[in-house]
Amino acid sequence: MKQKIFIAGALLGALSLPFAAYAEALHSQSAKSPNDGDVSRWLTPMELLIVTPTRMSQPLDKAIADTTVLTQEDIRKSGAPDLPTLLRSVAGVDVIQSGGLGKVSSIFMRGTNSSHVLVLLDGVRINSATTGTTAIEHIMLDSIERIEVVRGNVSSLYGSEAVGGVIQLFTKRGHGAPAFNASAGLGSHGTKRLAAGFSGSVDATSFSINVGKVKTDGVSAINTQIAPTANPDKDGYDNTILDAQVTHAINANHQLSASLFSTRGDSQYDNAYNLATTDLNNTKAAIDKWSLSSDDQLSAMWHSKLNWARGTDDSKDYLNGANNGHIKTANKQLGWQNEFKFTDAQRFDLVVERLVQTVDSDTSYTQNTRNVNSILGGYVGEYGTQQVQLNLRQDRYSDFGTANTGLLGYGLAFSDNWRATGSLSSAFKAPTFNDMYAPASWGGNPNLHPERSNNREIGLKYSSEGQQVGLVYFDNRIHDLIAYQFPLTVNVGQAQINGTELNYSGAFGNTNIKANATMQNPRDTATGNTLLRRAKRLANLMVTKPFGAWEAGGEWQYSGVRQDVDINTFAPVTLPAYQLFNLNARYQVEKNLSVSARIDNLFNKDYVQVHGYNTLGRTLFVGLNYQQ
Repeated sequence: MKQKIFIAGALLGALSLPFAAYAEALHSQSAKSPNDGDVSRWLTPMELLIVTPTRMSQPLDKAIADTTVLTQEDIRKSGAPDLPTLLRSVAGVDVIQSGGLGKVSSIFMRGTNSSHVLVLLDGVRINSATTGTTAIEHIMLDSIERIEVVRGNVSSLYGSEAVGGVIQLFTKRGHGAPAFNASAGLGSHGTKRLAAGFSGSVDATSFSINVGKVKTDGVSAINTQIAPTANPDKDGYDNTILDAQVTHAINANHQLSASLFSTRGDSQYDNAYNLATTDLNNTKAAIDKWSLSSDDQLSAMWHSKLNWARGTDDSKDYLNGANNGHIKTANKQLGWQNEFKFTDAQRFDLVVERLVQTVDSDTSYTQNTRNVNSILGGYVGEYGTQQVQLNLRQDRYSDFGTANTGLLGYGLAFSDNWRATGSLSSAFKAPTFNDMYAPASWGGNPNLHPERSNNREIGLKYSSEGQQVGLVYFDNRIHDLIAYQFPLTVNVGQAQINGTELNYSGAFGNTNIKANATMQNPRDTATGNTLLRRAKRLANLMVTKPFGAWEAGGEWQYSGVRQDVDINTFAPVTLPAYQLFNLNARYQVEKNLSVSARIDNLFNKDYVQVHGYNTLGRTLFVGLNYQQ
């Protein structure tokens, strides 16, 4: 019995690292701004501390992996209504939606599949175990404090799905004196938004609670001129979100925390294959996350983080009000992470994790649970102007076996302003429950192997007096791709995705500029065909400038030609390139009150992201914001 208790304790909580390290980083940054929760506005981009690229806190300018950070200030300035809209501004990230706000969204990072991007919420998996993707369309930004986007293979840190990269979302934390905030707004297509929050710290306890509501009438998801059998009515969306967290410091070396996140989305949609044009389709989806964690400084060199967490994805489909399918998947996570700091420049990480994935559905899966036991070792070292990162990880699945991954990274600051980076890494994506255990009529194949990837990249960065430029070349080769070939889902085909990313951020006086461009070639190596729905060219330009009590900004987005399939015949089609212009502004009425506005698709561009599906024309949203 004692042995079982010891083993259980040893397995508890590695997933707390991203939260705990972030909390530690935020605490150290708060010294520069003790009365302002958004400490990032007091720091230059290079001074920001990040955790996702190594699972240990480090300055952004020391990161070897190609990383973008979106702070609370960036989120506020963007005026973006939801996570998909915001992510489109990030280099190498292409997000497409099937019909507007709240509709199914797919992330293509560096040209990889949408199931090749791992999305974490405070370090917790919230993806579906049946599709392998995360329903990011149901995540609004009222609860998000910070986002870290790491591009490239990082399965050696986080396991399955991290082939194209990792997007980690951090929910809001309590800082400073307790304060209340609220916002409300109205927009095009009957859009209404309400949000409120209360957060702060009292003595050794910090807390935060936020609630939000979004509702829109929307537009018809499918273009009935292309697919005339679809219902031509408007397809609305209704979302409710809640998040809360509390952290208590027992003393200087020990703290406990608990967090909760819940979002509920009711999305109407169109089906081009319904029997009647009057058919009504909608999906009620829920993403939930809770976690309990302990963060303990056990000695001067040993930092232990423990966590117990669960993330769920629940989807119920309805046709004309009647149940049309239900799937709920859960990721139950236990872990223990130990960071050993030999010196300020030499750190080692040892992590053990246990993941239990389950499926509850009215579809008869041949197996509805599996276990994953994982061990990770990581090293980050600095040798003067040089940095080294090494990660090795093994994931043992109860169904298909073992996946081993690794990463070797190197950085060299060869002058005060210039830094070069390079890395070699491997990654994998485990077959989903749909792939392996779906009914025979769906092609389920229990003999599948994981998809595997090898990535190499080199980068060059320049930084001087508030100006940062980054250039990265990447080459990602994926084999054993999983695809359906009647009558089974099988491992077949290979893909190669190579390209270049260019990032710039800087200020000219009080004018701030961010720009990025991605040139990539995502292709099937056997046929040479471009992978579906992936553009070879992506670009973004954002400019913001204050004018007294006003702050105004503009955004230009470009997406190149992409390949798709006809919604009716499934024949290959080519979707044209498009460019969009967006504007946003904010007026500070008084210290605690501001008015904001955002116009998307300023010139009412008619464009297509998915063949047969509508996109929104020009939209306007105006909001009132109060911050105590």
